[in-house]
Amino acid sequence: MEIYLKYFLVGLTIAMPVGAITVEMTKQGLKNGFIHGWAVGLGGMTIDLTLIIAMYLGFASFLSLPFIQMPLWLVGAAFLAYLGYDSIKNADKDITPADEKTQKSFWSTYRNGLLVAVSPGNLIFWVSVFGAVLSDSYSSNNTGNFSIAACGVISGILIHDIGLLSVVSVTRTVMSRRMIQMVSVIAGILLIGFSLYFIYEFALGIWNYIQ
Repeated sequence: MEIYLKYFLVGLTIAMPVGAITVEMTKQGLKNGFIHGWAVGLGGMTIDLTLIIAMYLGFASFLSLPFIQMPLWLVGAAFLAYLGYDSIKNADKDITPADEKTQKSFWSTYRNGLLVAVSPGNLIFWVSVFGAVLSDSYSSNNTGNFSIAACGVISGILIHDIGLLSVVSVTRTVMSRRMIQMVSVIAGILLIGFSLYFIYEFALGIWNYIQ
């Protein structure tokens, strides 16, 4: 129970800072409601669970190799730049009033969550957080510790997402279409900003490699 609570707080804490997933969740939640914001969160958690399984199977050292991580900076930058551009270009589209049923596909927003979550920052987090847990569980012959820690982190992220989207859903009912458009534009700018940061990290990695 102690391990679960510890990593529940870790998951809750790392989900709180504004990141690309939070930006996309908020945008979709405002434009199309709780379910579509939740779809983005589920896409992100799908990547998280995939990485957890990879850690459990012993791929942590492989995923942490520079020549594996560095291309992911560019892949992540491309995805975020695309989503940012799309968010700005279509800021006035796909806005569903709170009292109407959205026509937007659940799977399209789920896909956005997957794309945003495919980033080296996310990968590095899982490698660093669970590396110590893995070594400890193997040394004590108790691999259950890893599963408990993983459940704790995922639960923390889940509670954060539900809380955020609950606030967004209430806020959505009092926001005008124009205000939602502006949020979509701001979200697009932030996503492009994250994209530029990923490019910076890629360039920094190349520079460090050739030094």
